[in-house]
Amino acid sequence: MKKVLFAVACALVMVSCDQFGKKEDSPEKLRADSLERVLAQERGEQDALWNSINEIENGLNEISEAEGRIRQLRESGAEVNALEALREDMQFIESKMAENRQKIEELQRELAKSGKLSSELKNKLTLLTKQLEERDTEIKALRQELEAKNVRIEELDESVSQLQDENTRVKEENERVRQESENNAQIAREQDTQLNTAWYVYGTTRELKEHRILDSGEVLQNKDFDKNYFTRIDIRQTTVIPLSSRHVKILTTHPADSYSLMKDARGEYTLRIDDAYRFWSVSKYLVIRVK
Repeated sequence: MKKVLFAVACALVMVSCDQFGKKEDSPEKLRADSLERVLAQERGEQDALWNSINEIENGLNEISEAEGRIRQLRESGAEVNALEALREDMQFIESKMAENRQKIEELQRELAKSGKLSSELKNKLTLLTKQLEERDTEIKALRQELEAKNVRIEELDESVSQLQDENTRVKEENERVRQESENNAQIAREQDTQLNTAWYVYGTTRELKEHRILDSGEVLQNKDFDKNYFTRIDIRQTTVIPLSSRHVKILTTHPADSYSLMKDARGEYTLRIDDAYRFWSVSKYLVIRVK
């Protein structure tokens, strides 16, 4: 390991420098120095290993914290919004597990090469290995649960999507029916208006001729008669037409018993339609000649 090699190299450099600047030492001094170097090397190795163990323990703590976050999000009910956070925590856990597993394998190799490491260090490494295996089992179960939940979320998304599609289809169908109903209502209104629309005009012989309504003694025989000269009415509403004349003659054909001509105090006539349906059944045009 890098930290162990660095400690050994430093010890060798210090020894070399001491030997370069001093006179030759006694055998007892040399043995003492040699023993000190060995002990320093072993302390350096154990310190490096304990540092690695501390890193592994820290990694396991971080994994526990991430697991806690996952469980909290899982139990909060905010599954859809927390899905991305769950995935990030699972990725972190898997990465940290792989990192710790690699460090433990390195420590195990170091233990296999050295027979002088403390039993405490070996027991600690055994405990960490067991903890890592337990964590691995827990994480596998957690991953399976989250994957199952993810499937349920996807199924829920699909159901929501289907409901949205169905809702859109129903809205479109309702809109189509509404539009069709409005069109039918508009057609019905137009037909009703057309059925109950009539036109009337009264004027002198000269006026009627000028507008080609009276031509060679015939009424409305000229196809080019002036329709704009007529007054448009709703036959359901207009049943009385003042003629403002003492001499009137109805030129178009209408059942005689469907109307009456009434004379006021000045002797001027007013047309009263008694039966609108029968009156307008023969012609929707009424032409009256006045003087």
